[in-house]
Amino acid sequence: MLDIGVWNFIWPIINIALLFILLRIFLFKPINKIMEERTASIQNDIDTAKQSREEAQSMKEEYARTLAEAKAEAQQIIVKAREDASSVKQDIIRDSEDEARQIIDNANKTIENERKRAMQQAQSQIADLAIAAASKIIGENMDDEKNRRLVDDFLAEEGALSNDSQ
Repeated sequence: MLDIGVWNFIWPIINIALLFILLRIFLFKPINKIMEERTASIQNDIDTAKQSREEAQSMKEEYARTLAEAKAEAQQIIVKAREDASSVKQDIIRDSEDEARQIIDNANKTIENERKRAMQQAQSQIADLAIAAASKIIGENMDDEKNRRLVDDFLAEEGALSNDSQ
C-alpha cells in the first residue's frame, strides 16, 4: 500500500524547487521591483513634503521678518510725522506770534502817526484861533506869515516843555 520510493521524495522536491525558481523569476522579482519603486516613490514624496515644509517655514519666517520690518517702518513714519507736525505747529505758532507782533508794531506806528497828525491839526487850529483872537484884541491885522511863525514857535516851545514834563 504505501510504497516509499526515492522518486516519491525527489519529484516533489524538484517540483517545489522549480516552482520556487519560477515564482522567484516571474513573481518575486516583479513584486520586489514594484515594492522598491513604491518605496522610492514614497520616500520621494516624503522628501518633497519635507522640502515643502522647510520652504513653507522659511517663507513664514520671511513673512514674519517682513511684517516686523513693515511695522517698524510704519512706527518710524508715524514718529517722523508727529515730529514734522510738531515742527510745523511750532513754525505756525512762531509765525503767528511774529505776525501779531508786527501787526501790533504797525498799529502802534499808525496810532503814533495819527496822534502826531492830530496834534499838528490841533496846533494849526489853535494857532488860527489865537491869531484871530489876537487880531480882534489888538484891533489890527498883522502880517499873517509873521503871526503864524510866532504862534508856531510858541506852540513848539510849549510842546517841548509839555513833552519834557511827561
